[in-house]
Amino acid sequence: MNDKKKIYIAGPLFTSGERWFLEIIDQICQDLGYDTYLPHRDAGLSKPTEESRRYCFEQDKKILDDVHLVVAVLNGVDLDSGTAWEIGYAHALNVPVIGVFDDKRLFNPAVQLNPMICYSIALCPTIECLKDMLIEHL
Repeated sequence: MNDKKKIYIAGPLFTSGERWFLEIIDQICQDLGYDTYLPHRDAGLSKPTEESRRYCFEQDKKILDDVHLVVAVLNGVDLDSGTAWEIGYAHALNVPVIGVFDDKRLFNPAVQLNPMICYSIALCPTIECLKDMLIEHL
């Protein structure tokens, strides 16, 4: 039986750069001993068909129902809508969420982020901060 804690890694998936950053976070989590779920790797990128989009939704929701922690990337001028949903869903399940960002446009996230997001997560402005918070959750 696998007793490793599982992390769901949430964030925008639209560009290779966005996916690359999620993969860096995934590797950090794995290096610390966590199992991870990375949507674009594990469920695939949804295609513009009803069947594909439904499959991605169902797979992601199923995993969120059974994780110990969510790491959500908050980069960008506005939070990705799918990531916002994942944060809210995890919060409703009492799953802790670490919101990581390295976007210099977020110089005061406690004010710049929507309060519904800000008060649902632990803010983490650097990869080093993320590593420290992940170690605390082990």
